[in-house]
Amino acid sequence: MRVIICGAGRVGYGLAERLSQERNTVTVIDTSPDLIRQITNELDVRGVVGHGSHPDVLVRAGIRDCDMIIAVTYADEVNMMACQVAHSLFDVPTKVARVRAQGYLDNQWNDLYSRENMPIDIIISPEIEIGKAILRRLNTPGAFNVVPFGDGAVQMLGVEINEDCPIIQTPIRQIPDLFTGLHAAVVGIERDGELFAPTPDDPLEVGDRAYIVTQAAHSTRLLEVLGAHQIQARHIVIIGGGNVGTYVAEKLEGQSGMRVRIIERDKKRAEKAAEQLNRTVILNGDAMSAEIQEEAGVPNAEMVISLTNSDSVNILAAVQAKKLGARQTISLINEVSMQDMQSELGIDMVIDPRASTISSILRHVRRGRILEVYSLEQGGAEVIEGEVLDTSPMAGKALVDVAMGEGVAVGAIIADGAVLPPTPSLVLRPGNRVVLMAEKGALNNIVTMFRVSSDYY
Repeated sequence: MRVIICGAGRVGYGLAERLSQERNTVTVIDTSPDLIRQITNELDVRGVVGHGSHPDVLVRAGIRDCDMIIAVTYADEVNMMACQVAHSLFDVPTKVARVRAQGYLDNQWNDLYSRENMPIDIIISPEIEIGKAILRRLNTPGAFNVVPFGDGAVQMLGVEINEDCPIIQTPIRQIPDLFTGLHAAVVGIERDGELFAPTPDDPLEVGDRAYIVTQAAHSTRLLEVLGAHQIQARHIVIIGGGNVGTYVAEKLEGQSGMRVRIIERDKKRAEKAAEQLNRTVILNGDAMSAEIQEEAGVPNAEMVISLTNSDSVNILAAVQAKKLGARQTISLINEVSMQDMQSELGIDMVIDPRASTISSILRHVRRGRILEVYSLEQGGAEVIEGEVLDTSPMAGKALVDVAMGEGVAVGAIIADGAVLPPTPSLVLRPGNRVVLMAEKGALNNIVTMFRVSSDYY
């Protein structure tokens, strides 16, 4: 597949890296010669310096033979115009745009993106994706990550394994036998900085970060079994009243018993948030100030969520909140090197906005019948939901006979609406959905298994 990516920032770089590794032909456009020089030196991609919405620049990038354009520059208008030009002048089949401004995303303007007006096939809103990720974690206390699959029937939970876990040093194949009726498939373990797909005989160890696929209805019981279940936070302080903070506060207002306060340094932004929210208290002040945090009720807060545009503010505000007595903290952190400092700083959870955006785009980029994708640990592995087709090499075979290769662990099968555990004798049928984790080196084989062959048409 030939792909043009407009924007060589964090998201553009991550997409280019992933897609080029999967043997796609990738060209990246950016106005910065330095960013283009870096990306072409480090990745197997072409680079073009220029504006991604200019027709002549797009022609130099190969737009005439392009299968897909992905516009992820920092300017919404450039992203939207790049897709418009790609459609109107070059009839590019698939157009993806990242759009941040919520004013463009209001439901009343849905007709704007029709084929007759501004033909963008897929719109990605990082703010909404990040907001949803935060809300999932708040609604599933005890998990450091929660990702839905199977239209919400299945969840992947990220869980820290501590001394309270009763199944330490137990082979993971024995977990279903120890807890009757519990669906718990460990598909990934991060240990000593390395993420891998475990074999059925591998045990969990103290300090592991385990990725476990389960039925959504079993999530609470699974966390209780692992000794990780916590009481849901009801007193929440949000630092940053921008798009993400306002989105999260607005959704929390709809839940009974929630007390939410926002600290926002910018007066105009604070006033705008106050206009949008009904029951949330807005404080205009510097979240780095202990006095302001105390006024917002941070010492008694069950959760403090730092969502400003500055990594350093998000980190230091979370550290300050913990010092004042906040029970848990979540910080939005863009810089990967800073994310690695999470445990040393005492931050309970980190939100990586790039991972959320890349996962959303990959879901649409994958050819074949891959329905959902979530990237783990800076692309070290992916959790995938794929549909088995008649032409798939998996169709009609028992799981034990499917040649998925090393570095793959299956978490669940969805058949006719029922969620089934991945037993070796289970036969995969066309129409079944498979939720699995694949290490980076195993992705090509897995993507091929879900790919539509020429016989399908």
